Amino acid sequence: MTSDRSFYITTPIYYPSDVPHIGHGYTTVAVDTLARWHRQAGDDTWMLTGTDEHGQKMIRAAAANGATPQEWVDKLVAESWQPLLRTLDVANDDFIRTTQERHEKSVQLFLQAVYDRGYIYAGEYEALYCVGCEEFKPDSEIVDGTGPFEGLKVCAIHSKPLELLQEKNYFFKLSEFQDRLLELYRERPDFVQPESARNEVVAFVQQGLKDLSISRSTFDWGITVPWDESHVIYVWVDALLNYATAVGYGSDPDNFARRWPAHHVVGKDILRFHAVIWPAMLMAAGIEVPENVFAHGWLLVGGEKMSKSKLTGIAPNAITDVFGSDAYRFYFLSAISFGQDGSFSWEDLSARYQAELANGFGNLASRTIAMIGKYFDGVVPAPAEYADGDLAIQRTVAEAARKADAAIGRFRIDEAIRSIWTIVDELNGYITENEPWALAKDDAQRDRLATVLYTCAEGLRALAVLLSPVMPQATGKLWDALGVESALGALVEQPVREAGAWGGIPAGTATSTLQPLFPRVEQPE
Repeated sequence: MTSDRSFYITTPIYYPSDVPHIGHGYTTVAVDTLARWHRQAGDDTWMLTGTDEHGQKMIRAAAANGATPQEWVDKLVAESWQPLLRTLDVANDDFIRTTQERHEKSVQLFLQAVYDRGYIYAGEYEALYCVGCEEFKPDSEIVDGTGPFEGLKVCAIHSKPLELLQEKNYFFKLSEFQDRLLELYRERPDFVQPESARNEVVAFVQQGLKDLSISRSTFDWGITVPWDESHVIYVWVDALLNYATAVGYGSDPDNFARRWPAHHVVGKDILRFHAVIWPAMLMAAGIEVPENVFAHGWLLVGGEKMSKSKLTGIAPNAITDVFGSDAYRFYFLSAISFGQDGSFSWEDLSARYQAELANGFGNLASRTIAMIGKYFDGVVPAPAEYADGDLAIQRTVAEAARKADAAIGRFRIDEAIRSIWTIVDELNGYITENEPWALAKDDAQRDRLATVLYTCAEGLRALAVLLSPVMPQATGKLWDALGVESALGALVEQPVREAGAWGGIPAGTATSTLQPLFPRVEQPE
């Protein structure tokens, strides 16, 4: 069963001048979880991720490593960025690179269309530029340097000196879109989420917009401006267009009509590009603006935002090699309120792994399957008459499924997991209260034992369906052990929005042995 609803969602397009850290992984698994949920619900889902490969920063990174820009980015994408998706069990539908011909040709078509509509002009520009941000910095992000940079103007984000650039460039008439953007934010208050991000964007635009320099003429690593080959397109204009070119803008109008508009998930440090510049560009081209832009917070380590330039990044496999990809996904998506800053520590990860995954969900699954094996020869028993406690579990499952789907609709993955976890907690309490091991000693309680273990098995079925987008490996193993014939995950024979409907696992289903879903691990150094 599928719906007619289109759900196209994107990660930010990552800048691969170096290797990815857990912050990149956090964004990616969040988007993957949202995509998996909608895909499993039967929506026409498409997930895009990729790499932004042009710009001055890439030239310098390549030169520092004795390679051409193309050689350097090819190496990093092949050896680090694409393997990250496999490491974290990401089921993306496409991976776009801005050096691909399909992208470059369509970018030129888009820019030519905006030029032909009168929104681009030639001019001179002088401003302070941050190579790390690939951006001419607004006054609000320029600060006085300290220490070795005393007397210089530095980027508030990278804490590195800014460069004064003076060039003859082409400009996009961003200033003409101030009123239209403010009208967009008023008419669609959920266009920028969460509310704190929306307020920031509205305040920025209300201060007034300046026209945007959209070309560079001092280097040639980029897509050439179609009417002037002495200029290359500003890397952010090039990068933002990936969301449209990847689904057929300029090459496949039918697919573009099917997929567009998109939901964008980005870090809050690049919110302005996506919530101001990007919709203005689309308006200028006569294209519908995105569905929405959701800005999540920074991932902090030791109270500080991770940074490649400050060497404070942690490689994702440093976590997955110890705890596994499911634990990585669960931890970052449940421990941090999506949309707010969040802190990472090994101690917190280890504690949550033991308490919530190993002792909570994992132990619930293991002992339920084991008791069905021991007391009913591995066959799910038919329930007898339900008691009040059994019906309470059914209500918990139905309510958790409903609340989780509503939370996903708001992009609050953490709230969805919290709702789903009520099933784990209630079932563990239910087993303690009903003591199936004691019921098994009394033949007169055989029907009651069957009802208790069916209730536990059915609760596990619902958990497997609801947690599949978050932890695909563990839920897949549980699903196999439960012996349910229908498929879990990408196929929608167990739609996630129907997970709360009671009775999905047939009595008489043969279960199989389940190895521990979350083996105990030692705290890494």
